[in-house]
Amino acid sequence: MFDKILIANRGEIACRVMETARDLGVKTVAVYSDADAGAKHVAMADEAVHIGGSTPAESYLKGDVIIQAALDTGAQGIHPGYGFLSENPDFVDAVEAAGLTFIGPSAKAIRAMGLKDAAKVLMHEAGVPVVPGYHGENQDAAFLQAQADDIGYPVLIKAVAGGGGKGMRLVEATGEFKDALASAQNEATTAFGNPDVLIEKYIQKPRHIEVQVFGDGQTAVHLFERDCSLQRRHQKVIEEAPAPDMPLDVREAMGSAAVRAAEAIGYKGAGTVEFIVDGSDGLRVDGFWFMEMNTRLQVEHPVTELITGVDLVEWQLRVASGEPIPVAQEDLSINGWSFESRLYAEDVPKGFLPATGTLSHLTFPEGCRADSGVRTGDTISPFYDPMIAKVIVHGPSRSAALSKMRQALEGCEVAGTVTNLEFLGALCAHEGFAKGEVDTDLIARDIVELTASKEVSAEIIAQAALAVAGVLDQPADALGFSLWRPLRRSVYLRKGEEEITAKIKFPSSDEVVVEVHDTEITATRTPKGWRMGGKLAAKAVVANAEVTVFENYGVAFEVVDPLDQSAAGAAAGNIIEAPMPGLVKAVFVKAGETVAEGDRLAILEAMKMEHSLLAARDGTVAEVLAEAGGQVEAGAALIRLEDEE
Repeated sequence: MFDKILIANRGEIACRVMETARDLGVKTVAVYSDADAGAKHVAMADEAVHIGGSTPAESYLKGDVIIQAALDTGAQGIHPGYGFLSENPDFVDAVEAAGLTFIGPSAKAIRAMGLKDAAKVLMHEAGVPVVPGYHGENQDAAFLQAQADDIGYPVLIKAVAGGGGKGMRLVEATGEFKDALASAQNEATTAFGNPDVLIEKYIQKPRHIEVQVFGDGQTAVHLFERDCSLQRRHQKVIEEAPAPDMPLDVREAMGSAAVRAAEAIGYKGAGTVEFIVDGSDGLRVDGFWFMEMNTRLQVEHPVTELITGVDLVEWQLRVASGEPIPVAQEDLSINGWSFESRLYAEDVPKGFLPATGTLSHLTFPEGCRADSGVRTGDTISPFYDPMIAKVIVHGPSRSAALSKMRQALEGCEVAGTVTNLEFLGALCAHEGFAKGEVDTDLIARDIVELTASKEVSAEIIAQAALAVAGVLDQPADALGFSLWRPLRRSVYLRKGEEEITAKIKFPSSDEVVVEVHDTEITATRTPKGWRMGGKLAAKAVVANAEVTVFENYGVAFEVVDPLDQSAAGAAAGNIIEAPMPGLVKAVFVKAGETVAEGDRLAILEAMKMEHSLLAARDGTVAEVLAEAGGQVEAGAALIRLEDEE
């Protein structure tokens, strides 16, 4: 076993690896960027080394600097986590050339699975079923169209070096192919520097089921399957293990195929073989096909750990240090059910726009596993993925585990940024999902229903007002009341565009009346706390001119100073602002140009994604206040339109 390892990553996965290393008595070295100087993973590690600026290119992608940090601190191995350098074979070669151990697969194995087209040829040769399609080198547009016509529509165009849904287009008829191909190639070139694509038959009711494998370089075992079908724009949202309605013969066939895939490339360590599955008529042994292999630990690995009782990071460390795979295939079994929900800082009503913010409060309920790389007081940075935590539960059955997940999400308390908590809760309450009727199009089909926000009740507004007024946490003798007339106070709140005035009266030290929207809500003090509307008042936090009531997954209000003056409305719609801190990638207009509502004016890169900034109305560009390559803060004015006449 290693004495010391370096984790070449940050956030949740760095903390996750450190927890297991600590349990095994292995010391850890963290690396960190400027933005992460005070991060949780830095505090957890035995040592920490600063490696550069805030962007990944300046820090977590600098393989040579990371390797030198490992050498300088006496680390014997490097754990890559996921993302960043985890699937970079050149980094693996450099780690081993420096005399260190890469805690993961060989560079050869990573290269074998690095390009989707070559990987599928290799898998076909290994007897692993692959989706009908064209995976060859001929990229002539007419030839590719002919291949698509032969396969039969609908087909999927996919970038061979792709990931995250980039360079992917669905084509439903031959007349759509030419434009879709050009669009996919352009996006692939921008994202990966490689325009090559492959063509595959599109599965009508697809499910995304993946198998966890673990190898020692010669042989491999599988740790059963995970269903990752609940996706939005090809990004996983909620994962579960095992897959619902999985027949035993299909599980055995899929597991055996995954093992063949791993052994075909001499795989060492933890990896995932992803299959696209036809769910239109139940799961069948002839209805699943190889999609790709992720040659690293997956984000969703905890659900596999909870149903098998295996610590996959411990296995990684043991096998990388020369030990055999801890158990044989026949020793592995499934116990119960597990779900994982990905909790993000993102603004769902604004199209799931990634968000930033300083977490003024963050707690998770008992009864769940919360893998997180942030704490109360930490800042969600614009430079990295905006994940707050992975919320994971385990139960004896699917229904029991799903019930625990709903309770866990309701019990998560996050203040200081917007989150997707309410969206996750809506998914867990979705009737079809509860029945196990999952496919990759579920979210897209029901997106309106799933993103509909609950109406904010007068009771929640009243609780927010009482929290701002300091009533909820004050003892009885601190409130006081007048002998001549009830004390009164007004609290001013803002929710979106709505200005709210809550008028508070104090008839006695044990009773408070709040008037909201011409409705009076009475709060009464009890030995267990304040009660209103027939139940105990929810917990609330006031920080940084914001109050958050932890009900309905957290409802936040801006606290308005009555002395502040509202901005004049004349400029409404004139200014195009940066919705978050980021890098201006492109500006498409100049002063004097005429634009129409919905025209793309600029592109802002933030949170590893590109966001198009659109004109809110027809008009003429008065000023361009930013230029490509510039870093801007949230709310910065980028483009101004001339005033409307």
